Amino acid sequence: MTEQDPAQTSAHLGATPEDRARIRTYPFDPSTSVSGVGIQVGPMGTEGPWAGGVGLSRRVHRIDFHVLLFFRAGPVHHMVDFAEYEAGAGDILWIRPGQVHGFSTAERYEGTALTMQPGFLPRAIVEATGLYRYDRPPLLHPDTAQRAALDASLAQLQREYLDTSTLPLSLHTSVLRHTLTAFMLRVAHVSAQAAADECRPQPDTTFTRFRTAVEQSFTTNHSVSAYADELGYSRRTLVRAVRAATGQTPKAFIDRRVVLEAKRLLAHTDLPVGRIGVAVGFPDSANFSKYFQQHAGVTPAAFRAEQL
Repeated sequence: MTEQDPAQTSAHLGATPEDRARIRTYPFDPSTSVSGVGIQVGPMGTEGPWAGGVGLSRRVHRIDFHVLLFFRAGPVHHMVDFAEYEAGAGDILWIRPGQVHGFSTAERYEGTALTMQPGFLPRAIVEATGLYRYDRPPLLHPDTAQRAALDASLAQLQREYLDTSTLPLSLHTSVLRHTLTAFMLRVAHVSAQAAADECRPQPDTTFTRFRTAVEQSFTTNHSVSAYADELGYSRRTLVRAVRAATGQTPKAFIDRRVVLEAKRLLAHTDLPVGRIGVAVGFPDSANFSKYFQQHAGVTPAAFRAEQL
């Protein structure tokens, strides 16, 4: 795994000044789905209708939905949040909402792509399948038996997705949710194994609420006590819950999220360092630089220079 995809640089240099000032975010487009439902299943390809209009975008970008790529050939190199992953035949790459990623410009993507709109699955299933477990690795390597079961389940999901004639839309959507749930539980099992984690449903826990609150407010709120007050927990309860779920303190969890966002903006936009500091909650540029260096080991300017 390496820290830089050479394709990032060429894509960055070819972007417009407006594009270089931001990381483009692609929304899920239900209009490109069969019957307008909240998922898409289809072959990978250069046109990319499976990805809500994103296609195989050659510039790094964000998505606000889930993408799971099931590779039939390889190797293919794909960048997700500053790490380059090499996927081979039989592998799965799971990119979650908000992650910055970029397709390889020199390699052919072959296989099936599944995209899923947030909110399509009920909350209990979201927790059970770890849809927002950003601590788990994006690249999965199912074993032979797991892959066979996943292939069969994915084929069934694709058949249900394309079958728009045997059921009314409301029932068609319900069947898709149930079929997708069964499939995602299989993927979640592989994901949990890859993270050396216990494979069991994750309830709606204190940590889940904290993680959601951080994702919503990390650009303006870096205070553990403020999150505890907002969520109605004592600071001690929050510390115990976050440490049990991640092995980190709440402050370390917040800092990691802030630094990741700063790295994304430094690497993939031309925003001045001061504006990036403001974007992640540091009105004073000097304070931001000190904070970033403390947690990343280099200054913001040095980190940006390393990406070129």
